[in-house]
Amino acid sequence: MMVAVFLAACAKDRVHTMVVSVPQQRMALYKKGELLCVYPVSTSKFGISSRAGSNGTPLGRHEVAKKFGGGQPRGMRFKSRRPTGEVVRVNAPGRDPIVSRILWLKGLERSNRNSYGRTIYIHGTPEEWKLGTRASYGCIRMSSQDVIELYNTVGVGARVDIVNLPLDIPPPEPGPQYATSGVVP
Repeated sequence: MMVAVFLAACAKDRVHTMVVSVPQQRMALYKKGELLCVYPVSTSKFGISSRAGSNGTPLGRHEVAKKFGGGQPRGMRFKSRRPTGEVVRVNAPGRDPIVSRILWLKGLERSNRNSYGRTIYIHGTPEEWKLGTRASYGCIRMSSQDVIELYNTVGVGARVDIVNLPLDIPPPEPGPQYATSGVVP
């Protein structure tokens, strides 16, 4: 029994893939190649870059290396990946902390292998009014509701492709297959 629990904990998520489109500021979530959901996101306001200190969003193939925040309330603020006890409300003026959940990315290509060391995350933001625009400092921001849904869906090892191309999906139609916070066409 203990061996089965250990092996399950070590198993990597090889069924989910996320594709982040920098030009469209959207993320598509797939399971075994089937589109599950499209989320509005924000990538870096400093553009695309893998260079340390650039605050740019790195392109290329990544995977979810670690996850933080399971069981925390929506809006929980994190400092150094630890919950602070403060819950930040959506669109709180002047506030830009990491909130709700963190999916820490590891770069899998030579050009982005420093993503983990740069602490590039997919994480929640209270600045939900900025989603769909380039607003982050290198990370991929999502609404709290959407990042919690994503956190509960994907596991460590899930693939994340960050591309400087439009998503190769048909225009969104209203319906349950899309994120509840809406889709930016």
